[in-house]
Amino acid sequence: MSKSGRPSQFDRDAALDAALMAFWREGYQANSVKALSERLGITRSSFYNAFESREAMFMEAFERYLERSPDRALAAVPPEGSICALITATFRTVCESLAMDVDAKGCLAVNSVGALCNVDAELGPEVAAHMVARLGRLEALLGAAVARGELPRDTDIAATALSLKTFLVGLNVMAKVVPDRGALWPAARAVLASFGILREPVTQEA
Repeated sequence: MSKSGRPSQFDRDAALDAALMAFWREGYQANSVKALSERLGITRSSFYNAFESREAMFMEAFERYLERSPDRALAAVPPEGSICALITATFRTVCESLAMDVDAKGCLAVNSVGALCNVDAELGPEVAAHMVARLGRLEALLGAAVARGELPRDTDIAATALSLKTFLVGLNVMAKVVPDRGALWPAARAVLASFGILREPVTQEA
C-alpha cells in the first residue's frame, strides 16, 4: 500500500472498467462508495483521490460506455454512402449485441434513464442530456438521408427520429425478458421497413 492507501499497482483505467460493469449490472444506487472501494480493493480516501466522487466516477464510466456502445456508428453524418444502410446496420448490431449478452444487462444508458432521470437531481439531467443528444444525432442523419434522396422529402424527421429512439429504448428493455432474443432483429427489421429505412445487402443466388 502507498501512503495514500491506494495499492502501489493501482490501475485507474481497469478500476473504471470494473466500476462500469458494476453500475451496468447492479445500477447506480446499489453501488455505494463503500461497496465500490471494497470491489476495487482501495480505501475510501483513495477512492475520492482517484475519482473525486461517486457521481463523477459514474459519469466517467457512463461516457466510456457510450463511446463503446453499438450506436456510436451514428455519431456523425458520413460524407458518402447510404445513411439508411448505416442505420440498418447499426440496429442489427445492437440486436446482435443484446442477443449475445448472457446476463441480459440491457443498455446502461436506458437502465440509467429509469433509475436516475427525475430521481437524482445531479445525475438525472446529465443522463437525459446524453439521451437527447443521441436523438439529435438521429435527426441529423435522417435529415441528411432526405437531402440525399434516400427518404421522401415529406418525411417527418423529428417524429421518425423519436420513434426510432423510442423503439431502441424499448428493445433494450424487452431484451431482458423476451424468451427468444433472436426475435429482436426481426422486430427491428419490421420497424425500419415501416419507415422506409431498411436497407439490406443484396444476396446473390448461386
